[in-house]
Amino acid sequence: MNKKSTFDKNRIDWFITLVPFLLIGLMCVFFFVVPQNSNVIINNIRSFLGDSFGVYYLFIGLAFAVISIYIACSDIGNIVLGEQDEKPKYSFFAWGSMMFTCGLAADILFYSLCEWILYWVDPHTKEMGDLMDWSSTFTLFHWGPIPWAFYLVLAVAFGFMLHVRKRKRQKYSEACRPLLGRYTDRLPGKLIDLLAVFALLAGTATTFSVATPLLSQVIKSLTGLNISERSITIFILVVTCIIYTYSVMKGMLGISILANVCTYLFYGLLVYVLLLGGQCKFIIETGFAAMGRLAQNFIGLSTYTDPLRTTGFAENWTIFYWAYWMVWCVAAPFFIGSISRGRTVRQTILGGYVFGMGSTFVSFIALGNYGLGLQVTGKLDSVAIYEATGDLYITIIEILKQLPLSALVMVVLVVAMIAFYATSFDSITLVAAQYSYKDLKEDEEPKDIIKAFWSVMLILLPVALVFSESSMANIQSVSIIAAFPIGLVIVLITAAFMKDARVFIRELRGECVEAVETTEQTAPAEKAFAPKDDDDLSDEKIEEIIGNWEYIYGDR
Repeated sequence: MNKKSTFDKNRIDWFITLVPFLLIGLMCVFFFVVPQNSNVIINNIRSFLGDSFGVYYLFIGLAFAVISIYIACSDIGNIVLGEQDEKPKYSFFAWGSMMFTCGLAADILFYSLCEWILYWVDPHTKEMGDLMDWSSTFTLFHWGPIPWAFYLVLAVAFGFMLHVRKRKRQKYSEACRPLLGRYTDRLPGKLIDLLAVFALLAGTATTFSVATPLLSQVIKSLTGLNISERSITIFILVVTCIIYTYSVMKGMLGISILANVCTYLFYGLLVYVLLLGGQCKFIIETGFAAMGRLAQNFIGLSTYTDPLRTTGFAENWTIFYWAYWMVWCVAAPFFIGSISRGRTVRQTILGGYVFGMGSTFVSFIALGNYGLGLQVTGKLDSVAIYEATGDLYITIIEILKQLPLSALVMVVLVVAMIAFYATSFDSITLVAAQYSYKDLKEDEEPKDIIKAFWSVMLILLPVALVFSESSMANIQSVSIIAAFPIGLVIVLITAAFMKDARVFIRELRGECVEAVETTEQTAPAEKAFAPKDDDDLSDEKIEEIIGNWEYIYGDR
């Protein structure tokens, strides 16, 4: 059982804890006081980054998809995240459930119900050909291999850092140590951690702000209450905050139980829609065809930039999604890496694709193709409803009303989404709380007061965005802006992991030794960090040598 750390103010990293708090506080005041101006400024920054640096996001995305397969198939894939004879700590189902629910599971449910509509009305989809074919394909592309590659590559990097190298600083900067060396503990490392925490807060603000209005509409539809949507949304945010705060206080046991409950609810809902929605054959056949179309056109979709800006599709969708998953890479991969102890790098990556991406595909195929089937068979013109109302949430409710016992389905949807939010954010809260410590042992958990602090922090910006009445485009802008510097950091982390993994493999093969008795027995790793002559023995050089020795050999 994990031990909770004693509260020692000297162990708290006040810079990483307080600076993001002040920045988020200023942003919240900005959104409250001048909501219109704040939205304009954010949207302008987003347009500049998306228009001028779109290829940057697309290149990183495709590169991570390729790297994930390379790592899994190379000798790095054989490394066990822990002792090399260790067995997995969690069963495949429990591990997969926590992995799937720690990220964007609530958003997956939301977008599964409606994203095909947004592609249907997009001019680019019409350019591609058949609206039905490409509406179902784009959903799988934007939630498929590339997004999960971000998660899984970084998850094994962090798992290697935590379980193999046994680092006590559970932060982004620590994962860069094989490349940064002594600069990890100086200003560059501090800036990396600051960027990571800011991206974490931006990601939580985006996911909360996009999907919670659906819950508000469902509650209003079920109860008939004449309450403003804003009031219901804030109520949902507060309730969710209470649930995930309680869960995270219970530690990994609470997170695991809640994740299992979420997974059962999730698959129960999908099976119900598939079997009783009247679209079973259409759902399966359209989904199967969409997966084939994705495989056939994957490279072309991944590199589409819309150079003439005829539709803005790449900026509005692909670039946004890659940025969205990048900012979530601050928390979710750390959590996946921490629960993957005992699994090999290969098992973590391929198992993550099977359970994580597989569950995502099943959701979009079952829920998305159900609504799509109603559209093409003429049973419900969802596109017309959306174009007439301009409200995606009302459109989703009309789709759900076509199901048998629709009121019960909507209740299950509300419970599942709140539970998904709670599961995602209790894992995020745990990771954010770990960031507040200068060092934290592997079997140690942050103090409850630190967890509570971050629980409240994570809810502030979403509430501010609700009050500012930001459009979906402006909410998306928060992620795109935060992801710009994070993209460079996650590339640095990946390069550092691959470099350090190679060193570890050489150690296992006996090319490096654990201890030396004479200078003639010095290992290659030690020789690499040794000074060339006496003139090199400055204080900074000695510090660098010690830091590199400690990284490779731990406390030995």
